[in-house]
Amino acid sequence: MITSATRLEYVQEYYFSQKLREVAALKASGKPILNMGIGSPDMPPHPSVITALQSGVSAPNAHQYQSYQGLPELREAMAHFYQEKYAVACNPSNEILPLMGSKEGIMHLSLAFLNKGDKVLIPNPGYPTYTSVTKLVEAIPLYYDLKEAHDWQPDLTQLEQMDLQGVKLMWLNYPHMPTGANAVNSTFEKLIAWAKKRGILLINDNPYSFILNETPKSLLQFPGALEVGLELNSLSKSFNMAGWRVGMLLGNAHYIKEVLKVKSNMDSGMFYGIQKGAIAALQQDASWFESLNATYRNRRSAMEQLAALAGCTPYLRSVGMFVWAKINDSSVSSEAFVDTLLHKHHLFVAPGTVFGGKGEGYVRFSLCVQEEMIQKAMERF
Repeated sequence: MITSATRLEYVQEYYFSQKLREVAALKASGKPILNMGIGSPDMPPHPSVITALQSGVSAPNAHQYQSYQGLPELREAMAHFYQEKYAVACNPSNEILPLMGSKEGIMHLSLAFLNKGDKVLIPNPGYPTYTSVTKLVEAIPLYYDLKEAHDWQPDLTQLEQMDLQGVKLMWLNYPHMPTGANAVNSTFEKLIAWAKKRGILLINDNPYSFILNETPKSLLQFPGALEVGLELNSLSKSFNMAGWRVGMLLGNAHYIKEVLKVKSNMDSGMFYGIQKGAIAALQQDASWFESLNATYRNRRSAMEQLAALAGCTPYLRSVGMFVWAKINDSSVSSEAFVDTLLHKHHLFVAPGTVFGGKGEGYVRFSLCVQEEMIQKAMERF
């Protein structure tokens, strides 16, 4: 057998990839499993998005290679979206880069800016991909704690007490996954000034802005952000297009150019029809989000009741498509609690430890399930 690269010694198979095989096996054996662990939207995109895709498939150049930077009209739609929704002005020619999902952007950014041995500040709890990609590029993850007592905001006092020598990049993720905490203005303002003083690149991963959130924010709307910051965004959650793989990176033209050097060696452009569908999505008016959120609001109310019945206390100030909940019995670990729900009640939710050590004692329920399923789960308690 040919040995694998040594970098794979530092990463494990993604938790959900592994755990969902167990869930599938239980389901195949006849167990009535209800899966509330994954944040994959179950509702369709707007009909105009499907129409645009179908029309795009028939375009004369649809099946040729596309630009590495995406269609000009897609970048213009992204620029208009940011101007309208966040009051952020970005030049579509050089300050916006369409991506095949924002997840690939995490890898592109890491390859573009990190050398072996560089350090990366990563939130704990936080999205596991920040850690795995950091390790894959042979950089060093350095975790900063987020705590419920501080509404899951970074503690600059704690950051100042850390050994930050060699830190080159800091991941932010607001609205935060998994907790659903929204950023407060002072978080962005203080971090921008702090990162500028220390020469650290801030990257905000921002795919949940418009789900159950009355105050969408972008890092880039704050003074000085373009000097030290970039932002990832995605159509996956806000437009029910997770499988389409459409994301974007916005920020300083120099940084965008460096990321393009990586991206242009990794893919050969996004399919034309998907780009046309993305343009249609970005052109939706406020009624799209109002309709989407009406459904999620009802689901959240029911899911918070389910969490309480299961023996948890939900974090009530959250936004986004998850309910983050503290396990009432402090003697039970997150993974043990999840296994009990799975095997006793045939209900799968995500253990907080998937997202880091500070997730111990918590679980995450996904709102990407119909209300009828939530009601059915409640009946099991």
